[in-house]
Amino acid sequence: MKHFSRLILPGIILQSVLIGGGFATGREIVEYGGQYGASGWVSGVSIFFGFSLLAILSFEACRIWHVFDYKSLLKKLIGRGWILYELSYLMLGILIIAVMASAAGEILHNTLGLGVWVGIVLIIVLVGFLNYMGESFIARMKTIGTIALFLAYTLFSFSVYSTHADSIVNVFTQWNTSYHEESRGTWLLIWIGITYVGYNLGVYPSTFFTVKNIQSRRESVIAGIIAGLLMTIPWFLTYFAIMAYYPSHDVLDATVPWLKMLETFGSSYVIIFGIVVGWTLVETATGVIHAFIGRVEVDIKLATGNHLSGLKKAMISTIALIAAMILAQVGIIDLIAKGYTFMAYAMILFYGVPLIIAAPRLLRNKAESI
Repeated sequence: MKHFSRLILPGIILQSVLIGGGFATGREIVEYGGQYGASGWVSGVSIFFGFSLLAILSFEACRIWHVFDYKSLLKKLIGRGWILYELSYLMLGILIIAVMASAAGEILHNTLGLGVWVGIVLIIVLVGFLNYMGESFIARMKTIGTIALFLAYTLFSFSVYSTHADSIVNVFTQWNTSYHEESRGTWLLIWIGITYVGYNLGVYPSTFFTVKNIQSRRESVIAGIIAGLLMTIPWFLTYFAIMAYYPSHDVLDATVPWLKMLETFGSSYVIIFGIVVGWTLVETATGVIHAFIGRVEVDIKLATGNHLSGLKKAMISTIALIAAMILAQVGIIDLIAKGYTFMAYAMILFYGVPLIIAAPRLLRNKAESI
């Protein structure tokens, strides 16, 4: 269990927060790889290396500096500029949850027959309950959710592969990139991957509470690579499934591409998808809000010496979710295609670049055991 909490749990938390919203629906994979056809894998490889590097540096910075909330870490990285990250993080968090809400309403309606607002209210209640229960309960639920997610994505992906293998092979043998009239060069695809990593930098604070268990640089590196794999494997499973239908506009233009791909496999697949993805949406919202609550709790403890009560945590979760519900009316495709790109640059500027600049300082640290 010690190795699990040090090496695997941080990656599970990161993956569970990352996977919700557009990732779980397949919409993000279309925007940041799938639409480029046979060339899209370059973006995926860039995403893996980016996720792994930033995870390693984040874990090591938290370990060496003994900071486990994003405000404390950002003060170390950019001093008083931490307020700029704070504003960016809150805006991105609301945006991510808005994507989650938009996806939730459609997925639960189309798969389980629930009314759109029934699904949304259900998710509000679940997220509030998880934050009320606290860190240990959240970690256990996310572990179960990650196992279920990987089993479901493996089932979905290989069902598509087994029935559309020739179509996938043809995309690569003919190097089909026809969905886009203009070609995309390797460096541009690498940048697209970096952009994707950039806007997902907002998920890293959700795992800081688990980094307390990491005890050496070696463990930071191993945990970071495992996190990169856990965060990227579902991306590639979805990407190759999308290639089975490339360049179909029915799939590539769909709000929830996975639903379009699974509709020929029967209602049981659709119901499983609705349950598993619905839970990933809950995990994403929980992780984003939990990181913010952790930040607020540090200030409350410094000021009063007390922790936030479970009820207050649940109230903060509910307020944040309601704000996201309003933004969700914009629609998932516009939120992902337009809102995410702008926020990606902010997260790269205020978190990614300072962390990379700090890397030599972290590596020179002699205090830790290797």
